[in-house]
Amino acid sequence: MSMSTVRSAADTGPAGPARLPSLTGLRFFAALLVFLFHTSLSNSPIPPNDPINPFADAGIAHAYEKAFLNTGYIGVSFFFVLSGFVLTWSARPGQSARAFWRRRMTKIFPNHVVVFTASLVLFAGATITSVGQWLPNLLLVHTFFPQPEINLSMNPPSWSLGSELLFYLLFPLLIVPVRRLREGALWGWAAVMVAGTVVVQLVSTYLVPDTPKSAITPISDKQFWFGYLFPPGRLFEFVLGILLARIVLAGRWPRWMGTGVSLALCALGYAAGFVVPFPYTFVVATIVPIGALIASVAAADVAGRATWLRSRPMVWLGEVSFGFYLVQGVSIFYLRSLLDGATYGVPVALLVVAGFFCTSLLGGWLLYRFVEMPAMRRFSRSRKAVRPAPAEPVVAAEPAAPAEPAGPRPTSLGAH
Repeated sequence: MSMSTVRSAADTGPAGPARLPSLTGLRFFAALLVFLFHTSLSNSPIPPNDPINPFADAGIAHAYEKAFLNTGYIGVSFFFVLSGFVLTWSARPGQSARAFWRRRMTKIFPNHVVVFTASLVLFAGATITSVGQWLPNLLLVHTFFPQPEINLSMNPPSWSLGSELLFYLLFPLLIVPVRRLREGALWGWAAVMVAGTVVVQLVSTYLVPDTPKSAITPISDKQFWFGYLFPPGRLFEFVLGILLARIVLAGRWPRWMGTGVSLALCALGYAAGFVVPFPYTFVVATIVPIGALIASVAAADVAGRATWLRSRPMVWLGEVSFGFYLVQGVSIFYLRSLLDGATYGVPVALLVVAGFFCTSLLGGWLLYRFVEMPAMRRFSRSRKAVRPAPAEPVVAAEPAAPAEPAGPRPTSLGAH
C-alpha cells in the first residue's frame, strides 16, 4: 500500500472519507481488555472493596490478576485516542458546533442515565451519602473532583465519560487550529502530544501529594486522580487521535507501519508496563503502540483490504461495546457482591467469569438496541432544518464512545 493509495482512497469526496469498519470491530477488544481487568481485581472500587477475582487458589488468582493488571488502562487509552481519530475522520463541512454537541450528548447521556439509575438503586448504600456525591456523577463532572468518594462514585466505569464530555465540548475549538497545520508539521505535533502524557505523570509524581496512600492503588488518591482520572490530563491522547487522523487522511502514514508491526509494538508496550513505575502504565508505556494500531487499521480500511475485524459479527460487537463497557459496574461489581466474596476452583471460577461476560454483553446489547439507537434516531438531529451559521466551527459525526481501569493496581476504567 503506497502513500498515494492511502491519499486517493481517503480523500473526501461526495460520500466523504472511506468507512472504517475494522476500527469498529477493534473497539470490542479494547472493551474486552477492560472487562478482563475488572474481573481480575483483588479490590473492588465499590466499598467495602471486596475482591472481584473469583479464583480460590492464591497462585492462580495472582497469575490472573498479574496477566491483566494493565489491560484496563490500555483499553481506556485506546478509546480516548480513537475518539479524536474518528471525530476528525467523520467531520463534514457545514455541520455547526451546536449540531455536533447535540449528537454527542445524545450518544452518551441516555446510556449513562440508565446505568446511573441502576447503580443508584443497587449501590446507594455503598457509594453515596449525599447529593454532593451523586449529582456530579449524573452531570459527568465528577472526575474534576479529587475525592475518590466522588470521582469513582455510582457506576465506576462512568469516570471516563467525564473525559469524553470534555473532549466533545472542546472538539469544535481544537479541530480549527489542527486543520491549519501544514502536513509536514503533523508528526512533530503528534510527538508533542506523546511528550505531554509524560509531563502529566511527572507532575503527578513530584508535585501532587503522595499521602495518604490509596486503599486500592500503590500511589495516593490525589496522584491517581491527577494522573489518571482528571479530564484535562487525558486531552493529549484525544488530540493525538485528531493528529493521526489528519496524517492518514493526508497519505502520510508510513507504508511499513502495518497492523502486524503495530501489534508487535503493543506487545512491547504491554511488557513495558510491568517494569516502568506504576503511574507510567496509565498511558505512557502504550500510547505510541495504541496510536500506531489505530492508524494502521484505518489505513488498511482505506486501502480496501479485507480483514476479519470488518466482518458482520465483529462490527456488531464493536457497536455494542460502549454499552458492554458501561454496564460492567453493575454486571461485574454488583453480581460479585451477591456472591459474598466467595472464591471457587478453576472450573467454577471460569464459569463465573463467563457469566459476567454474558451478562455484560447482554446488557450492552440492550442499551444499544433499546436506549442508544432510539435516542439517536429521536434526539440527535433538530426537527428544524436550520442553516448553520457560517462562523461556527465545523465538526464531526460519529465516533466510538470510550471505555476505563482500576487496580492495586485496581479501580475502574472508563469509556468507549
